[in-house]
Amino acid sequence: MNAITHLAVSGYRSLRQLTVPLGPLTLVCGANGCGKSNLYRSLGLIMAAARGDLVASLAAEGGLAAAMWAGPEQSAREPARLRLGFAGPLLSYAVELGYRADDQQSAFLLDPEIKREWIWAGGPFHPRSLLVQRSGAVVERCGDNSQRLAVDIAPQESVLTAVSDPLEAPEIVRLRRLILSWRFYDNLRTDRQAPARLPGIATRTLAVADDGADLAAAVQTIVEIGDPEGLQAAVADAFPGCRLEVDTREPIFRLRLRQPGLLRPLDAAELSDGTLRYLLLLAALFSPRLPPLLVLNEPETSLHPDLLAPLARLISAASERTQLWLVAHSGTLISELMALGDCNVVQLEKDQGATTLPSQSVLERAAWRWP
Repeated sequence: MNAITHLAVSGYRSLRQLTVPLGPLTLVCGANGCGKSNLYRSLGLIMAAARGDLVASLAAEGGLAAAMWAGPEQSAREPARLRLGFAGPLLSYAVELGYRADDQQSAFLLDPEIKREWIWAGGPFHPRSLLVQRSGAVVERCGDNSQRLAVDIAPQESVLTAVSDPLEAPEIVRLRRLILSWRFYDNLRTDRQAPARLPGIATRTLAVADDGADLAAAVQTIVEIGDPEGLQAAVADAFPGCRLEVDTREPIFRLRLRQPGLLRPLDAAELSDGTLRYLLLLAALFSPRLPPLLVLNEPETSLHPDLLAPLARLISAASERTQLWLVAHSGTLISELMALGDCNVVQLEKDQGATTLPSQSVLERAAWRWP
């Protein structure tokens, strides 16, 4: 079952008003500058709300003034607000941010604050499906059992972290756990000092870290409790005749790749950038415990063209076990994924500064409704 059926963004950078449908495998593509990165970041901001650092994340982008839509259609009378939301099969969420309402002089007047939040049951919003809403500092349960859950939430704090009693607000706790279980990979380092090139501490690792520091432990975990045959088959698909090994004789594990014709396996420190990056993606997609949503940002970076077809097969197979969101530039990778079957292609374009989805029908756009 999909973790997300729709992602909606309003007023964030080039995303003036955009609703994107998501399937088991969603491929986001388009020309440089069309808004792919903004869409990717917006999903990360929702996760930041669940972590409790949404306002800090926006501040790191340059503050609300730098992050908000400022295109030619912005009206002076239109309220300055940024809205993010997603619909899921069981629970959905939306948040609205704006400028601080302080009347006092402050050096932090440009800091954003969370104005409103909503949690509702099911996918498309309907007033009768509303479970929890937050207005200002007040959080209320809606429906027949309406009650106040909090009355003094700080403007920089999300309801997802402010209300944490599983008995009082089980839907909030469940939603927060769902969002925090999402996994993002966009910082897979392969430089000479990359953590993945170094031996790693031997501890069971169900998910390789986004910097690859625990790659050897993650591979050994797959060997012991995952799908070792599938892992080695995927290695051979990309590198014919090769086999992945982990030296477990010491508490510090070493990852090695055995290649035909060589007297000894190559240590991770000796591998090319492209080979190491592919092995990192391999470990991420063969995780014994995949998250409900796994996001890959430009996984084809530094890969040889010959590796793109095996990568497409790897991604397609993983999408049968979890929901995958992929941002890609490579035409070859995009073509390979589309040829493999069921792939939801989101082709973004730019129109007068705003990111658009031209292929989307009116009915498809109407699938999302802001509370």
